[in-house]
Amino acid sequence: MKGVGPRRAADLQRVGLATIEDLLYRFPIRYEDRGSFQTIASLRPGIAASVVGEIVGCGIRPTRRPRFKIFEMLVRDATGSLRAIWFNQPFLNDIFRPHQRVILFGKLELTSHGLQLQNPQYEILRDDDGDATTAGAAQRPDDDTLHTGRIVPVYEKTGHLTTKMQRVLVHQALSQLPSDVPDPLPPPVRARQSLIDRRTALHDVHFPPEGTPLEALNAFRSPAHRRLIFEEFFLFQLGLVLRKRRAEADRKPRAVVITDAIRESARRVLPFRLTGDQKKVIAEIVDDMKRPQPMNRLLQGDVGSGKTIVALMAAIVAMENGFQVAFMAPTEILAEQHFINIRRLLEDSRFRVTLLTGSTPAKKRREIQAELAGGSLHLVVGTHALVEDPVAFRELGLVIIDEQHRFGVLQRATLRSKGQHPDVLVMTATPIPRTLALTTYGDLDVSIMREMPPGRHPIKTIAKPESRREEIYDFIRRQVDEGRQAYVVYPLVEESEKVDLRAATEMADHLANDVFPQYRVALLHGRMKQDAKDRVMHAFARGEYQILVSTTVIEVGVDVANASVMLVEHAERFGLSQLHQLRGRVGRGPHPSYCVLLYQHPLSDQGRERLKALTETTDGFVIAERDLELRGPGDFFGTRQSGLPTLRVGDIVRDHAIMEEARREAGAALDDPSQHEMLAAFVRESWAQRFGLVGVG
Repeated sequence: MKGVGPRRAADLQRVGLATIEDLLYRFPIRYEDRGSFQTIASLRPGIAASVVGEIVGCGIRPTRRPRFKIFEMLVRDATGSLRAIWFNQPFLNDIFRPHQRVILFGKLELTSHGLQLQNPQYEILRDDDGDATTAGAAQRPDDDTLHTGRIVPVYEKTGHLTTKMQRVLVHQALSQLPSDVPDPLPPPVRARQSLIDRRTALHDVHFPPEGTPLEALNAFRSPAHRRLIFEEFFLFQLGLVLRKRRAEADRKPRAVVITDAIRESARRVLPFRLTGDQKKVIAEIVDDMKRPQPMNRLLQGDVGSGKTIVALMAAIVAMENGFQVAFMAPTEILAEQHFINIRRLLEDSRFRVTLLTGSTPAKKRREIQAELAGGSLHLVVGTHALVEDPVAFRELGLVIIDEQHRFGVLQRATLRSKGQHPDVLVMTATPIPRTLALTTYGDLDVSIMREMPPGRHPIKTIAKPESRREEIYDFIRRQVDEGRQAYVVYPLVEESEKVDLRAATEMADHLANDVFPQYRVALLHGRMKQDAKDRVMHAFARGEYQILVSTTVIEVGVDVANASVMLVEHAERFGLSQLHQLRGRVGRGPHPSYCVLLYQHPLSDQGRERLKALTETTDGFVIAERDLELRGPGDFFGTRQSGLPTLRVGDIVRDHAIMEEARREAGAALDDPSQHEMLAAFVRESWAQRFGLVGVG
């Protein structure tokens, strides 16, 4: 492309722009109406505004603080003058000079010097002598109309590539497009959804026609935005729908059958009466297991809703039918807890259960592998050690994966491949908002459990500032004196892990020696060796320690019924779902339980929102939706390996209604024989690569 040399190409490549298509599908971050700039005289504090004017003077102003510089500029138009300042950006001295015409955009603040713009975004207009000031060789004489006198797209700055350069490149790319751009959306879909054609959408999303409402553009809701977001979601859903249909075309070697003897076997194991939700979900799972197609089901159950007993019922049905079961958990502590609970419940049955983790000794591991291959072991609970190669089964019929967002798509697929199309039940206590379930798990059927088992008390949650620490310590003393136990949890933020770990360690010493010398206090953190972690956890579970100071390694699946207080230090540094998981470590027994969120000032708006949401509800599904709104989908799972798609233009939170429409239309399009082959070819050739996803699992 003209105007793209090696350096500019490298800048573009850095943000994933290698082709014209990539460039055109990179939406502006916002739009400004530069057909009507505000005059300097009309400006008011507290509003964001665009002004155009001439630089009267500019330069660096030294300050008393070493290495802290302020770049200052005075701009005027016909109605008055305005001051703009930038902190610690001395390079601006090489960019600006008096008499240049500039556009400045930012929020106005009232200071002792009068009205000023702080760190505004800027753009330099053509010099009076006709030189192009920033866009270099790619700019043509009539390009000034791109940057003023209209609704103008503003792009995120990329390396040395300014928003103005990008505007010029996009304009050039659009002018070179053929009049007939291939359209991946089938005409019937376009007609039903009232969508404009692709070429018009690409043009209008960057250079909106006159009269397009600015609010619609900045909310990504113009006809051009809707068309391109729908297109991306439609192509994405094609792959999910096809994947689901392909799974439904698979056939198990044999389906399970249910007899009165099997029902009786399951009933004997039950330690208590099931909740209505548990009964409903078990029925859904068993119906799936009776079908000739393999089950692919996601079980979402809020913290403490009793998912393990549901999984065990499914396991009994599989084992009574002569199948083996693999139960995979993300950590050794969690795997061991599942193993202890399952072994206790199956004590009087004929089924043999074993545990296989990374720390299983080599000799024992070889024995387990031989017995699994021979079929004399019926159920194995383990960590990702189950995925590692020598583990083979005689007839694996059911795979259960707990806290699945901790596993990559490939690990799920590898475990599944150890059987011939086994049934798969995926469980999570991190309730996944409907919007994400549609994208990440579009190929799974979803069951939901909200009801808590009888006898569970709702957990009382309070947020307190650091200044109330002593009264919280008094409360913990009263609880421990009544025979209860308490957790004190510290955040570990990756960038400051060493500092945080030292703080947690020092806090444990301080609590043990100065605050609670009369009680036994233990410390647990992720850097400890696995056997040391297990020793501490088991001792706490047996009641040998009254207080456990921990980092977030206890977030998932630690089950101590006697623990009634969860104190979270620096609660403002945790995500909402993580706080909800931590809260779920208490309230697991018959005693009233409490979660105390200790925060430090200053509290950000987002931090305040998180603490408010947590004190207002204990419903994990409500919390998950709020968390998604506050953090966005990328952070919701915390890792790229979670299988979230790479979307260029759509946002699965903002655009969830469009995603639902796209899913419906993708299914209908694949049902149409005249379109099926062409759409399936797209999925085969480029779907996984286009969305950054693995084509399996």
